[in-house]
Amino acid sequence: MNSFNTQHSLAALGAPFSLPCTPTPVSAPQWLAFNAELATQLRLPKQYWHSDDGLAVFSGNIVPDWASPLAHAYAGHQFGHFVPQLGDGRALLLAEVINADNQLFDIQLKGAGQTPFSRRGDGRSPLGPVLREYLVSEAMYALGVPTTRALAAVLTGDFVQRETAEPGAILTRVASSHIRIGSFQYLAARGDHGQLKTFADYVINRHYPACASEANPYLALLAAVVAAQAKLVARWMSLGFIHGVMNTDNMSIAGETIDYGPCAFMDSFNPAQVYSFIDTQGRYAWGNQPRIASWNLARFAETLLPLLTEQPEQAVELATEVLQSFNGQNETEFLRLMAAKIGIVTATDTDEVLIRDLLNLMSANHADFSQSFRLLSRSVSDTAAGAAALFADKQGWSDWAAKWQQRLATQGIDPLQVSQQMDNTNPALIARNHLVAAAITQATEQADLTLFNRLHKALATPYTLSDDNADFALPPQPQQLIKNTFCGT
Repeated sequence: MNSFNTQHSLAALGAPFSLPCTPTPVSAPQWLAFNAELATQLRLPKQYWHSDDGLAVFSGNIVPDWASPLAHAYAGHQFGHFVPQLGDGRALLLAEVINADNQLFDIQLKGAGQTPFSRRGDGRSPLGPVLREYLVSEAMYALGVPTTRALAAVLTGDFVQRETAEPGAILTRVASSHIRIGSFQYLAARGDHGQLKTFADYVINRHYPACASEANPYLALLAAVVAAQAKLVARWMSLGFIHGVMNTDNMSIAGETIDYGPCAFMDSFNPAQVYSFIDTQGRYAWGNQPRIASWNLARFAETLLPLLTEQPEQAVELATEVLQSFNGQNETEFLRLMAAKIGIVTATDTDEVLIRDLLNLMSANHADFSQSFRLLSRSVSDTAAGAAALFADKQGWSDWAAKWQQRLATQGIDPLQVSQQMDNTNPALIARNHLVAAAITQATEQADLTLFNRLHKALATPYTLSDDNADFALPPQPQQLIKNTFCGT
């Protein structure tokens, strides 16, 4: 236990930032999954590794002496509509852990029962959303995307009522913190600038300590969060990932992907693609994600205005200047990432047209997003091979490929090296929606984790294909397409 270093800095702030709360025990917990690699990083004592002790802790049936459970308070804009109090309605922070690299991480139970913020909900989670978040968050981690992670998943032995009665489960989630834009909105809505300053200082100290030495630490905080979100959203889009519910309460101050509800990786490329069943207007479509992130950041900036300067008009001017930097940062990062996907080492402004033309060609031909880029490496030496097979418009492909090869030639890099670099950039395996859904169905209806375990293992090495996982690289057949996903709350 000596090396397992925990603290409770958020709990130390007290109300209104969080409220203490105890998990609600469950009847018959069973292990679903345990992440030994992450447990090692956190230096979690072996007594909790896939053991009865661990099962008791991660089901919420006991509170260990190193935990001080609490529910975090936050507000949020949900599909553009402000709700002044949301908070952790089904999640409890157990502790903050200092890992071997002296980094601080939250350990949180998700689905552990009612909290002061449950708003008449049961505080529970069905099995499906727990398995989805476990698979997709760990897949994102393997892809190098900043994200929350999954430490454990347990079956509760109880049923939760949604449209039907479903098996209940609890996810143990790890994050650099669970602080969101909505956390600041909650405090701003209360109108207590002293509390807001206390919390902003806490966030600076925890996530962006360099901001403390700036002339205006709170403006520097805004700039740091803008930069983190600009890079994160560019990374999502370069992988064809759609978050699905980019409400301000689902946007992490730390720049991590958080709250995997109606999320999905695209199959056929469509900039207007949505997966969330309730996103009927396409607010959170793939192509809208930068715009929504910018909008969310503007809401964050609004909360900080009283801290920027005592002059309201000047505060708005300062914040606006920082916010206006988002588009440039996001576009620059997206161009860099997309250029690497097509084998270009150093992107230039003219490469933007080449990338846009390829995306337009993919959209017009309903080409699979991930396969288009993965197979492109085989087209480096022979444009009739690889990705060519995905395009019905052969002339359109031929015209684009000729321009692309001319651009590659200007780099003076051996084609084999270019192909290898592209395969190290473009994943062969993503958490395809139909596979995740099939794994959930098998687990829920047959109590069988075979597909879940196979998929979890394969997604840990997304750039490598083997005989054991080659079937996971294939796009869905028409009858396998999943058009909608659900958050499970």
